[in-house]
Amino acid sequence: MNTRLYPHPFFAREGRPFIYGGLVLTAFFSWVDWSLLACLSGIVTVFCLQFFRDPAREQPEDPRAVVSPVDGRVCKIQDALDPLTGEEVKMISIFMNVFNVHSQKSPVAGRVEEIRYTPGLFVNADLDKASTDNERNAVRVTTPEGVSVTFVQVAGLIARRILCYAKKDQELARGERYGFIRFGSRVDVYLPKDVEVTVTIGEKVTGVASTIARL
Repeated sequence: MNTRLYPHPFFAREGRPFIYGGLVLTAFFSWVDWSLLACLSGIVTVFCLQFFRDPAREQPEDPRAVVSPVDGRVCKIQDALDPLTGEEVKMISIFMNVFNVHSQKSPVAGRVEEIRYTPGLFVNADLDKASTDNERNAVRVTTPEGVSVTFVQVAGLIARRILCYAKKDQELARGERYGFIRFGSRVDVYLPKDVEVTVTIGEKVTGVASTIARL
């Protein structure tokens, strides 16, 4: 496994405060014999463990494959305007519930041309207006073949923190980890209009392992 793509443990570093805090509270409540609170704290800790897991994934060998940036369900495939370039493109949206892996990976390899954060609302990320109304962070890359691809982290109903580690002019590898969204959200991927889409609405996809389109 390429250590550049997975330079982190199985449990995402973003979850350490929640996991360690939950373990400490559970131990404390057990020590003072507050059984109900210990049980509740233990349940929350187990939830955090599953939410912040970030397992390594094998990606497709196809060099033209656009990989899914996250685990989730395809909730939208439609023509749209790229939020950064204004060009007519094809958009594929992937909705994540609280039980999916929320670590975001780059769907293609390329140079980061632009990053734009937009503050906004926190409506249900499964709704159409989430792409334009919710808090979001867009990253646009240009592939070695000169193709422009934009992928947008969209906050959800209870998501309150979008984290993006990509930097302008950085070279991202396909499948490389670049961000995280806490507690429910979605990712919109904007591709050339003539792209070959390989998924359907309602289909469940696995981050990095699933091909959502071919350039």
